[in-house]
Amino acid sequence: MEFTDAYKQTGPCCFSPNARYVAAAADYRLVVRDTLSFKVVQLYSCLDKISYIQWALDSEYILCGLYKRPIIQVWSITQPEWTCKIDEGPAGIAYARWSPDSRHILTTSDFQLRLTVWSLLNTACVHVKWPKHPVKGVSFTKDGKFAAVCTRRDCKDNINLLSCDSWEIMGVFAVDTLDLADIEWSPDDSAIVVWDSPLEYKVLIYTPDGRCLLKYQAYESALGVKSVSWSPCGQFLAIGSYDQMLRVVNRLTWKAFAEFLHLPNVRGSSCAVVFKEEDEQPQLDIAGLSLSGDPYDGNFADVSERQIGVKYEVAELPISLPFQKPAMDKPNPKQGIGLMAWSSDSQYIYTRDDTMPTTLWIWDMQNLQLAAILLQKDSIKAAVWNPTTCRLAFCTGSSHLYIWTPSGAYCVSIPLPHFTIVDLKWNSDGTYLLVKDKESFCCAAVPILAESTDYSSDD
Repeated sequence: MEFTDAYKQTGPCCFSPNARYVAAAADYRLVVRDTLSFKVVQLYSCLDKISYIQWALDSEYILCGLYKRPIIQVWSITQPEWTCKIDEGPAGIAYARWSPDSRHILTTSDFQLRLTVWSLLNTACVHVKWPKHPVKGVSFTKDGKFAAVCTRRDCKDNINLLSCDSWEIMGVFAVDTLDLADIEWSPDDSAIVVWDSPLEYKVLIYTPDGRCLLKYQAYESALGVKSVSWSPCGQFLAIGSYDQMLRVVNRLTWKAFAEFLHLPNVRGSSCAVVFKEEDEQPQLDIAGLSLSGDPYDGNFADVSERQIGVKYEVAELPISLPFQKPAMDKPNPKQGIGLMAWSSDSQYIYTRDDTMPTTLWIWDMQNLQLAAILLQKDSIKAAVWNPTTCRLAFCTGSSHLYIWTPSGAYCVSIPLPHFTIVDLKWNSDGTYLLVKDKESFCCAAVPILAESTDYSSDD
């Protein structure tokens, strides 16, 4: 991998949908760089510190959320002199998002009083009362024609179906939930999945006209659903629960056909390959040592720290994984499937059980078995699949980047001093990986060729 220089950021940063630009917030400034040369192509000054940024799907506009004000500022990439400011007044703005047509912005007011659709084409705006959540509870169809918005009134959850052309409400139907957590359209736009709060295990599938296709409840009287995700092909629905179980529902039969349990003891009969992160022995550069030979000299410390790397060793089965018993006397216990995502070809899905935060599980959906376990030294912070190939990148808050493919796994050392990775993002064509530190970011160019099976450290 080849890495760019480190660039300053104090907040969100992300690629444009067309993979041509990367935008980063630096206090009150928005810096847009070209991904070919990484030179600054646009620099915008906002009225306050930037809390949130989001590109329009056509990459022509970018919005900045200034939630301390609270206002939204919108900038044009092709027309730098064009400006737009959205202010809800006393209602405030809790969150903002683009519509699929890239010409409308949806904002949710504080206390979920209303959801407002703002048009960049004219001054018209449309209001939807009582949205359920500020950030969640809104989902668009893949063709961009309809939006499903969760609302709550008179202690009942409802789904409002809006047309993205006229923003008129096409229909409203009630859902059988006690406290709706979120919704998501299926990849083919034919169904909507709804799931309840963790206090009630309930997953519901509805048609756009309100007919219930499935009511799924794995168990009762315990914490329920923690994460839900459609596979990109639309054939499977993965449900991660607080009981350390991943369940997969087949869309053709609407029945769970696979259940994967996350246990701290992996038996020897498992077909999984266990990659365990290990420290490499430091190799000191003799030419860089102090002439005085003082082991406490600053040069000595810098050289030894720079040369220390990590590598993967293939561990033998059976193996016991590090396990943290959740504190049951505190709210939001750290247990259950906290991270979960499908690969772009729907063949693999990774999971992280929060009682084993240093372990990443990769499941093979074609053979319905555990494909790999990646055992890290530190807790896994983020993991993202490449959008075009079966390649998984993840980080643990260290100076190393970790990559898994079906052919193996390896570690990559970041060639930047004092750089610790806290978040990752791929661009849309999978050629660049944005690597984020607490106060800076860099980008890694990813080779398109087949991955190597060398599990050692790679600089």
